[in-house]
Amino acid sequence: MANSGLWVGILTALTALGASYITSRATLGAALAQARTTTRAEALREQHERRRSTYRELMRCVHEFSAVTWQMDDVDAQHDRESQDRLLSQMCDRIGPAIGDMNRAMHEVRLDGPADVSAAADHVRDMARRVESLLKALIGEDGPEPRDAYDRAYREFREAYVTFIGLAREALEVKDEDS
Repeated sequence: MANSGLWVGILTALTALGASYITSRATLGAALAQARTTTRAEALREQHERRRSTYRELMRCVHEFSAVTWQMDDVDAQHDRESQDRLLSQMCDRIGPAIGDMNRAMHEVRLDGPADVSAAADHVRDMARRVESLLKALIGEDGPEPRDAYDRAYREFREAYVTFIGLAREALEVKDEDS
């Protein structure tokens, strides 16, 4: 009888040790899974904030660029060619640095992605460069063709910008994993 009591004690102790080992492994696994989930959530939050910041910077640069182009109304209000050319020249002087800032911001978007937003930012910058070259072509020109080309390019620039905003907004949306 003493032998059977000893065996029962040994089996009970081994069972307790095994259960303790299994419980500690499960707890460790759960803690690791929690740590991975927390780390991933933090990385996604940082990525989201970085993207939001770079998208906003590009939008700020586009606004500065647009502020220059909005002076076209002032050019149109001038009654003589010399005054128009003077304003157009001033616009050209200001638009170059605005595109430089836009170019820098576009490269930041390129780094943060995603690819479709990056491509849209690149397209916005390319359209801005086109507007700039057509703005320069207006100096000294009286015919309607250069102005029509400029207006068309500006509309394409705005369309590219609206596309960028839509893609950027979509990239920043928090998606429900259960949906």
